[in-house]
Amino acid sequence: MKLVNPFGFATSGRLTDLSLLLLRLAFGGLMFLNHGLGKFNKLMAGGEIKFASVFGMGPELSLGLAVFAEVLCALLVVIGLFTRMAVIPLIITMLVAIFVIHIGDPFKKMESAIIYLIPYLVLFWNGSGKYSVDEFIS
Repeated sequence: MKLVNPFGFATSGRLTDLSLLLLRLAFGGLMFLNHGLGKFNKLMAGGEIKFASVFGMGPELSLGLAVFAEVLCALLVVIGLFTRMAVIPLIITMLVAIFVIHIGDPFKKMESAIIYLIPYLVLFWNGSGKYSVDEFIS
């Protein structure tokens, strides 16, 4: 039996796969463009790196891990390749941003990390959907 909501959209199947595609493109792409590229340029610029030292790792390693998540993993999410594994570093990065970097700041400062965290959790639970490289190779 196919469930239909009052607006006439199917509640599973193609609409779910399109929703997962939209989440991947939006939140993977925005993470890459708005956060990852800037950190990547900072990492590649040379000279002294000024970045938060998380868990005593030092600013270089902390920035390197953030770049790994926000550039490489974000691009993997966009194309839907190894999506469940790719969102794990993004989830960890957002949790660090919320509970370590911005914990003492006003809520508005951590809001962006919370907004990114939610779709990454959804993608972790649901996978990349039908419209992805994961689906193509399986």
